[in-house]
Amino acid sequence: MFRSETSRGYALSAPATLYVGFLVAAPLVILIAYSFWTQTYVTLDRTPTLQNYRDALADPLVRHLMLRSIWIAGAVTVVTVALAYPIAYFIAMKARKKTIWLLLITIPFWSSYLLRVFAWKLILGFNGVMNSALLGLGLIDEPLGFLLYNEFAVVLTLAHAWAPFAILPIYVSLQKIDPSLLEAATDLGNSPAQRFFRVTLPLTLPGIIAACLIIFIPTVGDYVTPALVGGSDGKMIANLIQVQFGAANNWPLGATLSLIAMLSVGFVAIVFVIAGTSLGRRIR
Repeated sequence: MFRSETSRGYALSAPATLYVGFLVAAPLVILIAYSFWTQTYVTLDRTPTLQNYRDALADPLVRHLMLRSIWIAGAVTVVTVALAYPIAYFIAMKARKKTIWLLLITIPFWSSYLLRVFAWKLILGFNGVMNSALLGLGLIDEPLGFLLYNEFAVVLTLAHAWAPFAILPIYVSLQKIDPSLLEAATDLGNSPAQRFFRVTLPLTLPGIIAACLIIFIPTVGDYVTPALVGGSDGKMIANLIQVQFGAANNWPLGATLSLIAMLSVGFVAIVFVIAGTSLGRRIR
């Protein structure tokens, strides 16, 4: 009987396993294989070599863009989570019609991601909405040039785009808190601030860690937003990868840069999870 149920389970999971393997594992294997090859114009040399990794790691531009990408993704994560937590707290603890509030959070998804990026470009532009408003109010004498085509514009645009992904996991973690724990903390003489830092924050730390990972990992690899609102000062590693796969037609180097970015993001994510878990144990 056990063998029959086990076989049935394998049979039921086989289509999903094959589907995931075909769409995820196979492209990754191909990417790894390409990283050990070389290409000159249209000629692809399949002789295994580490030359791509040597060139990429020795290139100061690659290191600069990788560090900038991690910095921008980290800033986006901090800003987004800091703004998302109060919203999630209000919906979970204070709001009456939670469904309506959750629906409002999903409104940005009703429009294209590309359209939202273009909207921020119009807002932050030299003759955009923000500069026009400030000029109309007499707060500035000339348009502000630092609003667009820099790291600030990339962080602001990405923070807006990924805000719902931070709100929802934090909201779920807040919903799981047993109200009796908060009542017990109040009965023991804790002020609202003490109750938050001693009970609410530690219990919602898994949701915060999840939100940080959900935001940090994909923003490192974003190339649309830096290309549209980043300018030369906001380019990220994904823009260089896109150039290698596109205009430069150097797929092996593009694959190498992709793997280096993946390993860098994975290392940072692991360190963050370990640090967050350690912090959670200390708070408790």
